Amino acid sequence: MRIVQSPDGMQHLAMDARRNGQKIAFVPTMGFLHEGHLSLCRAARERGDLVVLSIFVNPTQFGQGEDFEVYPRDLNRDAELAKSTGVDILFAPDAASMYPDGYATYVDVERLTEPLCGANRPGHFRGVTTVVAKLFNIVRPDMAFFGQKDFQQLAVIRRMTRDMNFPVEIVGMPIVREEDGLAMSSRNVNLSGHYRHQALALVDALRVGVDAVRQGKSEARLVLLEARNRIGREPDADIDYIQICHRDTLEDMEQVTEDSVLLLAVRFGDVRLIDNHVLNEELNV
Repeated sequence: MRIVQSPDGMQHLAMDARRNGQKIAFVPTMGFLHEGHLSLCRAARERGDLVVLSIFVNPTQFGQGEDFEVYPRDLNRDAELAKSTGVDILFAPDAASMYPDGYATYVDVERLTEPLCGANRPGHFRGVTTVVAKLFNIVRPDMAFFGQKDFQQLAVIRRMTRDMNFPVEIVGMPIVREEDGLAMSSRNVNLSGHYRHQALALVDALRVGVDAVRQGKSEARLVLLEARNRIGREPDADIDYIQICHRDTLEDMEQVTEDSVLLLAVRFGDVRLIDNHVLNEELNV
């Protein structure tokens, strides 16, 4: 496995690979890899001739007072894990090379970025879409792999890719969970034992919502009430949102249909966790 830090160097390698007829499979991450990331790398290995993993803690997607400074980082550990899955190139640029002095260009996706995480994290998705657009231009992938845990992010990147005519196939991969059901996240390491136990309420809230749908409840407000009540039993849970939205438009829905997804974001101390469940299977459609 080769480690590349220069955007220009990475771009030249990508262009050479494409000239040689290689399909480039790309996994963009912010590092501190876990099994969720590694599952994306293995899927990329199955489909690509050249697998590129990027590790870049992107400062433009963190707001004031968020956890940029304490976001977990361990490049040596990540390199070993990436190598074990068959990654060919680890692209690990620094902020100065991605955003040089005088940088002034950003990518905005409207509407999809306004609800959910966008409502509580102004500027977050502008940072995400900007860095992903830059990475697509640098890595030149044929396909890019993203986890469905970040459901809104995946929807936004799909829209940006279509709107900007990027010749990239966006591959959404299932959520990978820890043994107790908590969705894998690099931020889980920052949960203290006390908060870690309470965080399982996210999993329970999704189960409660799913059970309500299976029992025939079709009004979104009733399903959300069940999920909200479960989260509310935890003394340190601070709810950002619990919503049922259309899986493509992310607009709020009054009735649960095959296009509905239950999404939630909850803070425990300084750690913000997200999770979701698409509800089509519960409707037997």
